[in-house]
Amino acid sequence: MYIKRAIEDSVLRISQTFPVLLVTGPRQVGKTTLLKKLAEKSRKYVSLDDPDVRTLARKDPALFMQRYTPPVTIDEIQYAPEILPYIKMSADSSGKKGDFWLTGSQAFHTMKNVSESLAGRVGIVNLLGLSSSEIEAHQSEPFTASKERLLSRVGTVRQIGVTEIYERIFRGFYPALFTSDAPQLSDFYRAYVNTYLQRDIRDLSQVADESAFLNFLIVVAARTARPIIYEDLAKESGVSAPTAKKWLSLLVSSGIVTLVQPYHNNILKRVTKMPLLHFLDTGLCAYLLKWGNSETLERGAMSGAFFESWVFSEIYKSYLNAGEEPPLYCYRDKDKREIDLLIYKNGMLHPIEIKKSASPGTDAAKHFKAIAPVSEPERHGHQERSKVEVGTGLIVCMANDLLPLDSKNWCVPAWII
Repeated sequence: MYIKRAIEDSVLRISQTFPVLLVTGPRQVGKTTLLKKLAEKSRKYVSLDDPDVRTLARKDPALFMQRYTPPVTIDEIQYAPEILPYIKMSADSSGKKGDFWLTGSQAFHTMKNVSESLAGRVGIVNLLGLSSSEIEAHQSEPFTASKERLLSRVGTVRQIGVTEIYERIFRGFYPALFTSDAPQLSDFYRAYVNTYLQRDIRDLSQVADESAFLNFLIVVAARTARPIIYEDLAKESGVSAPTAKKWLSLLVSSGIVTLVQPYHNNILKRVTKMPLLHFLDTGLCAYLLKWGNSETLERGAMSGAFFESWVFSEIYKSYLNAGEEPPLYCYRDKDKREIDLLIYKNGMLHPIEIKKSASPGTDAAKHFKAIAPVSEPERHGHQERSKVEVGTGLIVCMANDLLPLDSKNWCVPAWII
């Protein structure tokens, strides 16, 4: 059964704008399935996973292009970057939009070649695993703090409780796990990790020691929803700090994790520069950390961290699926005040705290005042043009209903995000 993807409109829009469309993202998130669903009957399909086809593309790209003329979908483009200049020549010659649809599981390898060979000719969309909106077949839209938007979702989105939320967190969001013949979770993730290590990391990144990289991946999983300190990460995983930084970059570029950058404003003098790390699929994270089931995960020491990473990933995907760059930041200062998430859009800053609590008190928003100086720059020795409005704050939690916490902040049930 095909689950309709929220990113479909963005894919079609970009295909009508550029001669080349690239859908990038981790393995098994449904890139090929999506493009096959959207393809017209005349569009050819070829996968560079096929060794014979890959050899032809690498050794004789001109002949490959004669065999697979546009409109064509070329899967796993990172395995034969030699054909990219030929795609450029074909696109320039025909002038047609949407001639080439490409997929790539390895952004850290693909993007460099695409940007060099197809600059100005390629539109890029980033696909991740299923969102809750897609699973529930609800309308997907970029997450905002708009009270009107939140209130409209209360009446249309199915309410789910803590047990079902953690079942989803534990399962993860790869489409293959939502089919009628879905594999066992442990079998799926074991194969996934092996494929990721043996093909994507070893073949494309020259990581010589797979066992050391797997250990590093597990150490990173244990740090989801925490600030990144490279020295600590290196020490715990037994590698050098430069290696830790390089390997973490591979995880980011291949869509396994993301780093949320700290919000920067000259008025906020005491902000620390450490980014916040989130695993983008909580099921993979739970598998790596050997959590046995959703019940023990929900009761365990990392329960809050998994909840925070799940909420973040839902908000993050809501922007990607709309074809937008997620305007998301974090906040942490030298006084140890933290804000889990900031949305900065249209000159407005919205603080968001994520709490695994059914009834958070006003203390949940106590650190929101840390960013108040940005709305009064003159009081802090800065000019009026530096002003940034601070809008409605949100506490995303396990509450049953959408309710105001105080005059400025709202409690938002996790099931409506």
